[in-house]
Amino acid sequence: MGWSTIAAAAVLSVVAWTPQRQAASHAATSGSLLSNGWIDATATLDPGTTPVYEGNAPLKFEFLKDMRKGDALTLSTYSLGAHSGTHIDAPMHFVRDGASIDRVSLERLIGPARVIDIPDGVQAITAAELNRHGWRGAPRVIFRTRSALRGWMHSPTFHHDFAYIAPDAAQLLADAGVQLVGIDYLSAEQFGAPAPMTHRILLGKGIPIVEGLALEGVRAGDYDLIVLPMKVGGHEGAPARAVLRERAKS
Repeated sequence: MGWSTIAAAAVLSVVAWTPQRQAASHAATSGSLLSNGWIDATATLDPGTTPVYEGNAPLKFEFLKDMRKGDALTLSTYSLGAHSGTHIDAPMHFVRDGASIDRVSLERLIGPARVIDIPDGVQAITAAELNRHGWRGAPRVIFRTRSALRGWMHSPTFHHDFAYIAPDAAQLLADAGVQLVGIDYLSAEQFGAPAPMTHRILLGKGIPIVEGLALEGVRAGDYDLIVLPMKVGGHEGAPARAVLRERAKS
């Protein structure tokens, strides 16, 4: 299938998330499998279920007009941070003259990706941990961690002890020429890190970071990835829609 056909799948609707589900049942049902094999790996933006990184702007969605209340149409207003839910960090986030989100190449955001399972007990994805997994040769690397196992991208509580990519692992990925790195919580950086070295290493090499992926229903393996951010001119990041489709084994 050509990429023009594949890209069309990125606009397919997400299956609604019901916040009352328990994390265990959510793990079995999220990552909605679309009819053509695409899995929606996007966290639904909802103030009732979406975590917000400590200190970031809150989510605020309102109806200016609402047909359910007798208005002639329904019209909404959204207020949220650029790094809300599933989103992409562009180099400009931590590199002074780095590319803004509207200048990130589509070639980095569309193509083969490898999802790697990191055990629940691992918080720091170090170089040693990374090398326990078959990541080399993958053009894009996505980490499925304790956050997916615990359903944290669908809980409004912000968890400080999320799994993160340590600087030495980030350096290995950057040196290997990886095109994109993704993870299943709101940051790839350790919470409270003295310096944002993981971001500086990856973004300094022009590698966009996808954060906040919803990977509960995604298995480890090789996938086709499409992750498209809002095209906001001159800013450092934006919410994105991400879909995955398992690649046929050769």
